[in-house]
Amino acid sequence: MRTVSACSSLVALLLLVTTLAIVPAAAEVIAARYAVTLVGFRIGEASARGAVSAAAYRVALDAHLTGLAEWLAHMRIALASSGEIRRGAVLPNAYATTAASERDTRTVRMALAAGNVRAVDISPPLDDESIRIPVSSAEKRNVLDPTSALIMAVPAGEALVGPAACNRTLQIYDGVVRFDLTMSYNGTRNVSAIGYDGPVSVCAVRYKPIAGHRYDSRSTKFMAQNHDIEVWLAPIERAHVVIPFHIGLRTMAGMAYVDAVELHLQPSGKTLKADR
Repeated sequence: MRTVSACSSLVALLLLVTTLAIVPAAAEVIAARYAVTLVGFRIGEASARGAVSAAAYRVALDAHLTGLAEWLAHMRIALASSGEIRRGAVLPNAYATTAASERDTRTVRMALAAGNVRAVDISPPLDDESIRIPVSSAEKRNVLDPTSALIMAVPAGEALVGPAACNRTLQIYDGVVRFDLTMSYNGTRNVSAIGYDGPVSVCAVRYKPIAGHRYDSRSTKFMAQNHDIEVWLAPIERAHVVIPFHIGLRTMAGMAYVDAVELHLQPSGKTLKADR
């Protein structure tokens, strides 16, 4: 079962995808479609749909990967998150993901209280837990799940394209592995896709393992030393947030990319309440 766990963490990082916007009053809906390529070959796509208001959010992401590398062959991943937004802070309350390949399937469900983990259920249970670095109770506080982590609010008064869009550290826990993603501003560029045409902020990203990974994990060591991770963030004006438009990541199999093909924002006309 180790294959699905490793792939789930990698794809969660690869698909730094969110479809959310923060606005006062009624919820907004964003629908997005992304193409995934590895060493120049298209290996899959991801679709996402989310809704968010000033006080709450829900988002769902589905990815289908078929590929060149054995660990990416015929993989389907579904992720869903919901929670609250208070004073510009994203506070997840629920997270669930299922990763399935031709060989195995694993589901992770996590209950949180304003970003503090209350319970985790993994089915089937991990078979290598004894050789993983334990995640302490303190490391499960003030965290984001992999989907909620991708709601990136920009401080009021700061430009949506520029350093304020990038400069942040995301403390992430997926129910198994706890890690940080530190982002830093590296310039701007212009992009174009169905639904969006304009500037994006270019951010360098570093991966820092905290706990939950195997003591002998080659992939964790590789990611910790990886200097080839980059995210481009597109601005959503009314919501004053930024969302990923492009991700580049060096994997052990070569360079992988996630690129927006479509990105649409529209008001839902409905008020969204937080799940508790």
